[in-house]
Amino acid sequence: MISITQDNVELAQQMADTLRILCADMIENANSGHPGVAMGLADIAVVLSTHLMLDPTKVDWINRDRLVFSGGHASSLVYALLYLWGFDISLQDLKSFRQLGSKTPGHPEIGHTPGVEITTGPLGQGVANAVGLAMASKYAKNIFPDAISHYVYCLCGDGDLQEGISYEACSLAGHHTLNNLILIYDCNQISIEGNTNIAMSEDISLRFKAQNWDVLECDGHNFLDINQAIENAKKLNKPVLIIAHTRIGKKAVELEGSEKTHGAPLGEKILKATKSALGFNPEAMFVIPDSIKQAFKSLSIRGLEARKKWESTHTQSIREIEEFCKPDLSTIDYPVFKKGEKIATRTSNGQILNAASKVINGLIGGSADLAPSNNTILKDSKDFPNGKNLHFGIREHTMGAISNAFASYGLFLPFCATFFVFSDYLSPSIRIASLMQAKVFYIFTHDSIGVGEDGATHQPIEQLSHFRAMPNLTVFRPADANENIACFKMALSLQAPSMFILSRQNLEVLSDTPNENICFGAYILKEASADPKITLLASGSEVSLALKSAQILENDGISTQVVSAPSFDLLLKQSREYHHYLFKESKILAIEAARSFEWYKFADDIIMMDSFGASGKGNELFSHFGFTLENVCTRAKALL
Repeated sequence: MISITQDNVELAQQMADTLRILCADMIENANSGHPGVAMGLADIAVVLSTHLMLDPTKVDWINRDRLVFSGGHASSLVYALLYLWGFDISLQDLKSFRQLGSKTPGHPEIGHTPGVEITTGPLGQGVANAVGLAMASKYAKNIFPDAISHYVYCLCGDGDLQEGISYEACSLAGHHTLNNLILIYDCNQISIEGNTNIAMSEDISLRFKAQNWDVLECDGHNFLDINQAIENAKKLNKPVLIIAHTRIGKKAVELEGSEKTHGAPLGEKILKATKSALGFNPEAMFVIPDSIKQAFKSLSIRGLEARKKWESTHTQSIREIEEFCKPDLSTIDYPVFKKGEKIATRTSNGQILNAASKVINGLIGGSADLAPSNNTILKDSKDFPNGKNLHFGIREHTMGAISNAFASYGLFLPFCATFFVFSDYLSPSIRIASLMQAKVFYIFTHDSIGVGEDGATHQPIEQLSHFRAMPNLTVFRPADANENIACFKMALSLQAPSMFILSRQNLEVLSDTPNENICFGAYILKEASADPKITLLASGSEVSLALKSAQILENDGISTQVVSAPSFDLLLKQSREYHHYLFKESKILAIEAARSFEWYKFADDIIMMDSFGASGKGNELFSHFGFTLENVCTRAKALL
């Protein structure tokens, strides 16, 4: 079956019912999962299968269609489809659904399960991911106009459209007229607590039309109706929302349409009754008729043929794409910063970004309406979709999710930026990037009480500790412009997300060249005159304070060394021997203008923020909160 017609509706129904039962069996076997959404979407999934261009034998084919399940609790349906389409998923994997170590975890994860495009996680993320994939595709098509022609499909539900991130993302999609994006809304009007009318009453169609989308509607259980809606969507010149009216738990006998099917197995009695009603053996599990296997296989064969034809007709484009993805990082001409010069790390980072952009064609990104302040404008490029400069507007959360999508697309190294205190707004997207180990650069400026007059609401205090605690994320807080270069080089070598915490205020350049020892996370910046009695451990703007304090302590006869620690995460990964080399037998005083309890891993005492900040000039605030030469020396001597 290559397409849906009146002649094969009966076969399509058999395929959909097989999917329903297969998903229900997976969930019953695991005694855990969400049968309602899988059974409700089965008909749409079959029709969508006839439109998707995927090749299970080459999962990274750049011109494949992208399919995003924003509701990750539909994972049983995802895995069942991947298995039937011919991806590297076995029937045993389906039987191991939600079990420790299986390829089929409770929510889909990219890199863990072949064929999963992106880790969506919490509701709403996937909608923004789909917008990001459509944006990546749009830009890729501008670079390789003959080679890129695919669609991005996204399945979402009522919960996704209640989350604020979906508003942000869809607004941006409409603004950019992303006509390669088709969002299918599983409108079953049921959530965990019951009918959605208890908390949701807006006209979804009008909302999307106001955001410059085209809106279509269909019966989500009528194969011809669904097919026609998708066909029509492909002909339109805007992003398209298809409102598919469905029933949660479709065909689950008396539980059809009930919230009880949302997050629990159907139970043996209901499952057997459902199987009987659909003509399946009620006593058998994981049974897939050969005719159904063959019908699904024909769809994957079509994708294989499409991919081979694409490769044979785009040999030059393929060579260009391969070259695009392999920049020679050794040719980046980094800016030169001289010792004694004063420059904010947000400013030096902007120069570093621009230098890297000249070599890394796939470097793309922007800011949440703060590019002039974050210094993230790429001066050698135009604005998206004709260039690398993305303007996210004041949409931090979706900025993070879109950046995740760019990283997952296969061609790009994305960065995004805002003030550090606003990182709270995109933290869920950063967490998903860390889970995926997606290579995204987060540029967060205005990093401490140095923000000054804007006051406590805009001065990040606890955020640094939060992100240092996040697995797979490497946080850098450089002390000066040259350390900034070294941090950037290190980040380029990591296959995971990196975060740069940068100053608003000017910082003195402490050395003439980048110190490559930052690969260890921390290094001795100033040796003690003898075996050190005190180590002053600091990051960012406080390193300069540590150097000046060390000189006073040395003058007072106390041998003192200074350790600059731009990355707590990298330091944690070093051996015990390296830690001993770094700190020797000295007492350790950490200095950081944040709520930095994590330094007690190494430090005997910490000069840190014990409260939120305040409104005033930055230098006055540092003094007010104890970041002074006098206080550092007093606290250091107290340790002895």
